[in-house]
Amino acid sequence: MKVDLKDLARRESERVEWKENVADIDEVVKTVVAFSNDFSNLGGGYVVCGARETKDEHGFKKLEYAGLSSSRLAEIENRVLAHCRDLVDPGIVPLVEELPNPNDDSTKILVFIAPATGNAHSYRARSKDSSTYYIRSGSNTIEARNGLLRELLIKKQQLEPWDRRTNNNATLDDIDLIVFRDYLQEMKLWSEDKALEDYFSETNKISDFVPPLASKHKMSSTIHPKNFTLLMFGKNPLKYFESAYTVFSIYRGIDRSEPTAERYEIKGTIVQQARKLIELLNTESYVAFDKTASIPNQVKYPLRALQEAVVNALVHRDYESTQPVRVTVFNDRIEINSPGALPRSIDKEKFLKGKSHPHWRNQTLAYFFNKLQLAQAEGQGIPTTPLDIFWPV
Repeated sequence: MKVDLKDLARRESERVEWKENVADIDEVVKTVVAFSNDFSNLGGGYVVCGARETKDEHGFKKLEYAGLSSSRLAEIENRVLAHCRDLVDPGIVPLVEELPNPNDDSTKILVFIAPATGNAHSYRARSKDSSTYYIRSGSNTIEARNGLLRELLIKKQQLEPWDRRTNNNATLDDIDLIVFRDYLQEMKLWSEDKALEDYFSETNKISDFVPPLASKHKMSSTIHPKNFTLLMFGKNPLKYFESAYTVFSIYRGIDRSEPTAERYEIKGTIVQQARKLIELLNTESYVAFDKTASIPNQVKYPLRALQEAVVNALVHRDYESTQPVRVTVFNDRIEINSPGALPRSIDKEKFLKGKSHPHWRNQTLAYFFNKLQLAQAEGQGIPTTPLDIFWPV
């Protein structure tokens, strides 16, 4: 694979790391690992040793080539490859290119090419007591922690998405069997020929689009429901998920200073919550009379848009957050707050224009809500919901 330095200079900084003096081998390996983890779907990247990126007098990008001597180049190459083999798990074998220095024939430029892989790689650096996962954030290499680490492991299929994980603290006694039967009949997934316990077999799937509703504990052989099963059909989801409820508030003003606000805490399955919220919001979807407007009689809030926003807030929220969904009505707007940041695979600008591709945070919940006709077909909700959207930075 032939590498061209001028071509690398034109690439995005997210995919190229320039290191003039390799004072710390660990920093090179961390970046190689981050490129291979490919958190932002960029296709890997390049670590260039012996050059640095600067700016000329006009502020444009400019490269300076210090180069590496033959002995230094060999030392860096051997040590980086050894670390990638022995201290990275699973090991990485980056490609290596030795390029002529455009400014000095006595030295060369060393390039490590790290292709994206299907694994999540960790690295045990000398300064660390344990292995650490690294990803690229813009032009920087950072540790993947907390939510970023979970997202990386889920993306690489080394950790099941939260909704599909087995809840070993719960049993089938936590399932409301009447609710379960009613919902499945409504979705036309109920079969009179099946015994109720057959639905909770660790091998039985009620649909090709969702996994089994439960799984068997390896040690005790006890059947435990999945997280999505408890949210959809549980007697009391709050018993296991402290934030699985919704706060609905009404302020008859434009801020929260109104002392006589109405406040409801809506509990139950997420289907029950969605239907109660839609019922409460129905009263806000009225015709507004304004004689000064060119079209005097308009619906203040389209009910379809409100329903889609509420369903998205419940289905695609982060249930590992300790915060509930919040729906707040003011005289001039409705705010819907769904815990969790915008997924990194979603382009923010396209999202705001209603042109973003669909993304499932909890695919199983999305499937059930679609079958219950509470959600629209995949991707239709983005352009349907004309509401101001805010998320954590």
